[in-house]
Amino acid sequence: MIETIRNAWKIPELRKKILFTIFALLIFRLGSVVPVPFINSEALGTTLNSMGGIFSLLGTMNGTAFSMAAVFALGVQPYINSSIIIQLLTVAIPALERLQRDGGEEGRKKIAAITRYVTVAIAILQGLGYYTLINSYNLIDNAGLPGWWVAIVIILCFTAGSAFVMWLGEQITEFGIGNGISIILFAGILSRVPGMVMTVYTGVRNNLNGVTGENVFNLPWWGAILIVIGMLAIIVLIVFIQNSERRIPVQYAKRVVGRKMYGGQSSHIPLKVNMSGVMPIIFAQAIASLPSTIGMFFGKSVESEGGWGVFLRVFNTTSVVYIIVYFLLIVGFSYFYSTMQFNPVEVANNLKKNGGFIPGFRPGKPTADFIHKVLGKITMFGALYLAVIAIAPIVTGAVIGVSSLAIGGTSVIIVVGVALETTKAMEAQMMMRHYKGFLE
Repeated sequence: MIETIRNAWKIPELRKKILFTIFALLIFRLGSVVPVPFINSEALGTTLNSMGGIFSLLGTMNGTAFSMAAVFALGVQPYINSSIIIQLLTVAIPALERLQRDGGEEGRKKIAAITRYVTVAIAILQGLGYYTLINSYNLIDNAGLPGWWVAIVIILCFTAGSAFVMWLGEQITEFGIGNGISIILFAGILSRVPGMVMTVYTGVRNNLNGVTGENVFNLPWWGAILIVIGMLAIIVLIVFIQNSERRIPVQYAKRVVGRKMYGGQSSHIPLKVNMSGVMPIIFAQAIASLPSTIGMFFGKSVESEGGWGVFLRVFNTTSVVYIIVYFLLIVGFSYFYSTMQFNPVEVANNLKKNGGFIPGFRPGKPTADFIHKVLGKITMFGALYLAVIAIAPIVTGAVIGVSSLAIGGTSVIIVVGVALETTKAMEAQMMMRHYKGFLE
């Protein structure tokens, strides 16, 4: 990866894209530390950290901005939720499906515009919920102004911040390197890494010194070693699976055109084991956080009494129900994305038109059925791989008593996945410019 970045830096056009991406991320980090007015950020951070669970997960996905109630506190979550809704509606509503399939570039622009409008609407709702949660803990200073005016200012700040992050991600995608939304999510997660490392260090030190107390975090030394080994193992597994593919052999028939003979060569169809990348993890996390979002609208948390407290504790990040729902969502979105990205019937028809065939299968429907069968098997393996390494840290954290470890698995999957995808994007652009020596 480092060698790829160094080689890309030598190309003026790619260097400009890298610098643009870095500059955009600096703007994102700047907006992540600018607090929204009228909110006691320090007290809010302490309150959310004491709650843990899903609020820690949301804080990790959105970076330090969430616990500080910064302008970019909502991050890319509204855009991710909007993308989920639009893609599901595209399958359910024929008009949207035709717009995506037959609309061409104009159709994609219209769907992108609809996604932006839905993002703003979701940001307003999430901003309202976040404001309600903050207000329920009396962490808002009205400064002598009417309460309704303070509420409007806070909600609009959250909404504008989310809309700007969406726009910034689109600019990175167009003028920078890689997928902009994924890059921003990557930067938000990395901003929490120093704090997580410090937490583990403090826990081990407290355990060795025998420090105890109600709010003291203790972690045995073997627990820290287990965390490090687990993270390294997950990174190795992610890199291995991301580069794995099933190659279906293809043979092209010989044909004579004039005095020349064409075809006769052998090739293959590469099917990635994890075709959907990190998107199932991101989408599953967004859906799994809906119960906490609903609770925020009513100012409730896992510490609340009565039915609300029970409801939110059931869907807490360490609960069995959350693990099962999270697992099923990852598997479901993996199949959904593989279906959206790869059409066996279309591939079989293209092979037939170009005189290609899979040895042992007749062109047409038999070929499409075989490709569909193979795709189903590798999609199941890829989905189980994503789901297992996403929930393994949750189970490990419950065993050693570290609830924040539930965040680590999802974070590592996203960070490593985005890093690999971005590296491949740079390699693809270098290959387009015929810089073969850079990839050797």
